[in-house]
Amino acid sequence: MFIPQEFIRKKRDNKPLNKDEIQQFVQGVTDGSVANEHISAFAMAVFFNGMSLAEKTDLTIAMKNSGNTLSWDLNGPIVDKHSTGGVGDVVSLMLGPMLSACGAFVPMISGRGLGHTGGTLDKLESIPGYSVLPDDKLFKKVVKDCGVAIIGQTSSLAPADKRIYSIRDVTATVESIPMISASILSKKLAEGLDSLIMDVKVGSGAFMPTYKLSRELAMSIVEIANNAGVKTQAILTDMNQSLAYNAGNALEVREAVEYLLGKKINPRLHAVTMGLCIPALVNSGLAKDEKEAKVKLEESLSSGKALEIFAKMISMLGGPSDFCDRYESYLPQAKIIEPIFTQESGLVESMDVIAIGMGIVGLGGGRIKPEDQIDHSVGLENIINLGSKIDRHTPLCTIHAKDRESFNEAKKRLLEAVRINDNAVKIKEIYETIG
Repeated sequence: MFIPQEFIRKKRDNKPLNKDEIQQFVQGVTDGSVANEHISAFAMAVFFNGMSLAEKTDLTIAMKNSGNTLSWDLNGPIVDKHSTGGVGDVVSLMLGPMLSACGAFVPMISGRGLGHTGGTLDKLESIPGYSVLPDDKLFKKVVKDCGVAIIGQTSSLAPADKRIYSIRDVTATVESIPMISASILSKKLAEGLDSLIMDVKVGSGAFMPTYKLSRELAMSIVEIANNAGVKTQAILTDMNQSLAYNAGNALEVREAVEYLLGKKINPRLHAVTMGLCIPALVNSGLAKDEKEAKVKLEESLSSGKALEIFAKMISMLGGPSDFCDRYESYLPQAKIIEPIFTQESGLVESMDVIAIGMGIVGLGGGRIKPEDQIDHSVGLENIINLGSKIDRHTPLCTIHAKDRESFNEAKKRLLEAVRINDNAVKIKEIYETIG
């Protein structure tokens, strides 16, 4: 008979947990026989004592198996990418179609924004009619026919994770690296992947507060996933400024379409997108080396194939069939669209990216509570880059707001978030590859 108190005591006393115990605990989480208090106590014990690789792997697999898992009969590798999130991180919307155009199948389970980070699902819901929660039959059909489907987590996918996370969120144990790793990977491994690329952010807008902790999280995820049989690499990428020109749901969708059209490509965004796509192709056997992968990816863009796949995915998931031709007319627009200026002159030395993200939340483009409604039209356009020269005639960015009050609040946050000096700034997109 499984006794939760004994299981918790072992972890509290830093004694090893075996596979059967972990499976029984997760089963109890799923069927309700383990109480919230037990989950809370276990999470706190893990927070302080950590977990061995075997324990982390067993926990991840047990959480993965707590609900439905996907299986595929497709003529190509099953590949996905996950990001720890940030501001202007619209990579998924281009990466999925680009990988698909090169022969991969990408069943991407994405999340919503919370706190200062934007959510891929919120971005896609800027598109009229787009269904982020299709039934399993449609999801599989879209993956098979398009090569990519970007949707949300259904209640049947890793339900143990959903319950554990909700308790971690209110018990100050979210930052536990073993628990973060298991939470991310339980959902990703349930997709039936052959390979995974992790984008772990570093900098003032990153989920983890230091480079050391970001690297520790990346290593943990790589170790667990590879131990569980899914070939995985993690890329440490910069989040000391917005990744894209724009930040905000509809604005980022517009930028993704214009990227795929070849109309407007942010070099920084392109570097990170290619930096994630290239190892994804090599690891999945779709390219023999980085050089071949780069050629294939550039061809996916120049030929228009990635754009065609993106348009087809949108249409099959309920959006307009001509969305990529008429995206400006479909995407919502804010009532107030005005640039803001600083009174200082010099070089943009640093940004508080969390403050910038919270400025978007204040506009209505993000959530403070999970149940908050999103205004998809608001956000920031043409955000100035680090290292740029600026004076009182150079816009810091253009704010898209629903009313004057939220515009003024966002303006104040943004002006306070940007530091201007005369010092040159070293700018990097990709720091390190792990795995």
